[in-house]
Amino acid sequence: MIDQRRTRKLNLKADGLGPVVYWMSRDQRFRHNWALLYACHKANELGRPLEVIFTLAPCFLGASKRHYDFMFKGLREVETSLRDAGIPLTVLAGEPGQTISSYASHLGAGVVVTDFSPLKPVRDWKNRAAALLPCAFYEVDAHNIVPCWKASPRQEFAARTIRPKLEALRDTFLTTFPHPEAVYQPDTLSRPAVLWEEFADMIEADNSVIPVSDLEPGERAAEKRLRQFLDHGLDDYAKGRNDPNAGCVSGLSPYLHFGHASAQYAVYQASLSSSSQESRDSFIEELFVRRELAENYCFYNSNYDSFDGIPDWAKASLMNHAADHREYSYKAAQFDRAETHDPLWNAAQISLVETGIIHGYMRMYWAKKILEWSATPASAFDIALWLNDRYALDGRDPNGYTGIAWSIGGVHDRPWFDRPVYGKIRYMNASGCARKFDVPRYIASFSDKNNPA
Repeated sequence: MIDQRRTRKLNLKADGLGPVVYWMSRDQRFRHNWALLYACHKANELGRPLEVIFTLAPCFLGASKRHYDFMFKGLREVETSLRDAGIPLTVLAGEPGQTISSYASHLGAGVVVTDFSPLKPVRDWKNRAAALLPCAFYEVDAHNIVPCWKASPRQEFAARTIRPKLEALRDTFLTTFPHPEAVYQPDTLSRPAVLWEEFADMIEADNSVIPVSDLEPGERAAEKRLRQFLDHGLDDYAKGRNDPNAGCVSGLSPYLHFGHASAQYAVYQASLSSSSQESRDSFIEELFVRRELAENYCFYNSNYDSFDGIPDWAKASLMNHAADHREYSYKAAQFDRAETHDPLWNAAQISLVETGIIHGYMRMYWAKKILEWSATPASAFDIALWLNDRYALDGRDPNGYTGIAWSIGGVHDRPWFDRPVYGKIRYMNASGCARKFDVPRYIASFSDKNNPA
């Protein structure tokens, strides 16, 4: 059975008698997917076939060729898994809200199910679809352990305020997953295989940001990465997660972003691990509490992607120091090219550009130095967001938006000692990094291009 608390209805239409459509968007996987499971449940309950639809917008928040390449490769695997289960996947190009509504109407769909995202463009698509669809429209939070709207009815102040709410619901939501099965499928699939190359040619993406060759997309790769981490990284996670040289982080963020991996499945498996309790708790804190705190921020704060969204105390403090002298000042293009005076910052930027990944601790340092070396706090926020979304495989994600808002704007943090430029925002510097890890070793790993300006 599917826990009904994971679902909510987005319109007032009743279930119809036509086929069931799962509008796959954020959670691009076959297994461990509550939205697909709920769509199967609806199809089986109504005695109707199920079809999965993926709507492809011509562009999405500046996503580059790197991001579309990773997504398309993962979707190919999803298509294969669905077809093996007798479920067709159809890809439609166009404005998603209009496209899914037109297709569902033409199909005579009785129910449309979709997955959850707190991001504004996706919510706009769903609002449009909810107004146009002739049938019931359900949303299922398949991305979080506790559904975002159930975890809290408001924007939470900090991890300490959302943690008890999440922990109170954890045991009822942290469960295993049934296997998806649609039992009223036709004997043969009537939909042709997806011509992925044709859809790739339709995309308006920045081709200068090339795909990452050494990171395999898809569910199988995500599962393999999780197993490697649980077997070889988790035990050292608590003491080594802030050391980018230690190699004990999970590496799951791109897979979580594209929905190739389920956070719930990862947390459940980690909870069963024989690793130290400290490391298990530390990992679960990041993947459960901190991650769902970021979802909460983006869900309840419409300015999550701008300087305007940060707390009033932080905004006032930063603006009081906006005219402070900056020892170094760089333009967006100089940050982009890693042309700063700081080899450590340059190494972090090169990591981001070349691998599509930046270590979590280094992303905090990276963002805070953009604040320190930009003309204004608002421009620093915009530059950090632009660079993260341009290169990071987990860009355009609540974790990224919230991480930048924390680093630059004090979101989910408290006021610290007042200092130049930063105001009361928490400060970080290279000497602090040096106390946590071998800085020269980290820099040396990107030494081929790491030449201070």
